[in-house]
Amino acid sequence: MTDNHVIFGSGPLAQAALQALLRRGKTVKMVNRSGRRPAEVPASVEIVADDANNLDFTRSVTQGAAVVYQCAQPAYQRWVTEFPPLQAAILEGAAANGARLIVGENLYMYGDPDGQPIHEGLPYAAHTRKGKTRAQMAESLLAAHQAGKVQVAMGRGSDFYGPGVLGSTLGQRTIRPLLQGKPAEVVGALDQPHTYTYIRDFGEALAILGERPEALGQAWHVPYPPTLIHRELVTLFFEAAGLPPKFSVMGKWMMRLGGFFIPEARESVEMMYEFEKPFVVDASKFVQAFGDIATPHAQAVKETLAWYREHLRKHVA
Repeated sequence: MTDNHVIFGSGPLAQAALQALLRRGKTVKMVNRSGRRPAEVPASVEIVADDANNLDFTRSVTQGAAVVYQCAQPAYQRWVTEFPPLQAAILEGAAANGARLIVGENLYMYGDPDGQPIHEGLPYAAHTRKGKTRAQMAESLLAAHQAGKVQVAMGRGSDFYGPGVLGSTLGQRTIRPLLQGKPAEVVGALDQPHTYTYIRDFGEALAILGERPEALGQAWHVPYPPTLIHRELVTLFFEAAGLPPKFSVMGKWMMRLGGFFIPEARESVEMMYEFEKPFVVDASKFVQAFGDIATPHAQAVKETLAWYREHLRKHVA
């Protein structure tokens, strides 16, 4: 296998996968629409700009790649129409060049687990538009693998947080006010357990799946430290920042109201079931196969706060 790897996307997950690959000494090329280099991406990494929906382009840019990582996605409000053809084009590129395809996914395809632990053996029972889209895409990936078209593995993370993550439910609307001594926003129920995935663990998991042939043809949940309730996890951030905990809660009604002005908030309403009752992930399959790579809460919180402090220093409102 060559050491050449191609990552589609340049957002937080793509950058976490990039760092995991660079630690392994791999040569990495990143593909995004704009061609802009994120500040955290080293100059040694080639950035290629083009439309990943273009089959000729995806076949060309993945030539010579050992592994292709699919970390790209359209705007949240355009998932249903734009996500499936985007991923299909990336699959075609990997297949044309005999590269393994490692796909970063979330947990939408399972639907509402109604409080039970979420493991890879659950049926796809999505009841939301975006969940059904994710399920259809996952089924297409596995069908392509089973048909011998391309070797695929899927790494699945829950809602993630960490350095570089701004737009998640544990992103800047929580951490920025927290560092300013204001109430931190928590989505859904404050005292329900919710598994969060640390973004650097997600990137490391994708790199592992890309180098382990026994991972192929399967989905794998990214390991995480013990699941905490929202209040406990956000309190760890306050304690690390040396500040007293203060919370504001964004419920479904407020999310609907925000949706009148913010398309992403409008699209988030159908996913509120994740935050209104227990949402706990089972990652024991990955741990048993490849080891426990989960970063402890204290370290993840420390690294996240350090990144946010530097980000706020550079981007003072």
